[in-house]
Amino acid sequence: MQDISIYLPGILLAYSAFLLAIASPGPNVLAVIGTSMSVNRSSGMALAIGVATGSFSWAVLTVFGLSTILAAYAEALLIIKVFGGLYLLWLAYKSFKSAASSHDIKAAELAGGLRTPFGYFKRGYIIQMTNPKAALAWIAIISLGLKDGAPLWVAAAIVLGTFALSMAVHLLYAIAFSTPIMVRLYSKARRVIQGVLGAFFAVAGLRLLMSRS
Repeated sequence: MQDISIYLPGILLAYSAFLLAIASPGPNVLAVIGTSMSVNRSSGMALAIGVATGSFSWAVLTVFGLSTILAAYAEALLIIKVFGGLYLLWLAYKSFKSAASSHDIKAAELAGGLRTPFGYFKRGYIIQMTNPKAALAWIAIISLGLKDGAPLWVAAAIVLGTFALSMAVHLLYAIAFSTPIMVRLYSKARRVIQGVLGAFFAVAGLRLLMSRS
């Protein structure tokens, strides 16, 4: 039980960073929104499941990669945390810049015509796995949750928890944005949302840079 109290704050912080990261539309979220609006809800949901599965793959790869590095070089944790903290500060800058901009989100149907449900799933997976920013984001997210010497269950909790969140949120995007009214509602609240995201990323980035364990 003592282990849970030690590692739970980091796990919850990793969950929070992940949730706020996907609250800011990137290529994956825009693809889900555009497909739901331009094609239909079921196609958007298939794409969303593919994106969530890609997130799970990135999480697993990042955890195993960082665990391998830390097992060989314990001092590498400091370097990883500095890198993750700087990336979160960069996300904060991007969020504040987006909040100051008057441009709305631009969601469009995927190129290549209509696909089968499996085709949309595969496309969503490819979109996520070929996004270079995903690797950087996962290094930052995992760094927030993993402490030096953390047991395996901590990594498993982060991976499985973020997978469940990714599946739920991306499916919610697909369902909600299958109606144009949701795009208008999001556009009205976009600048406030981006401002909140920027503040969180700035705090999380500074916390990671100042962390010693």
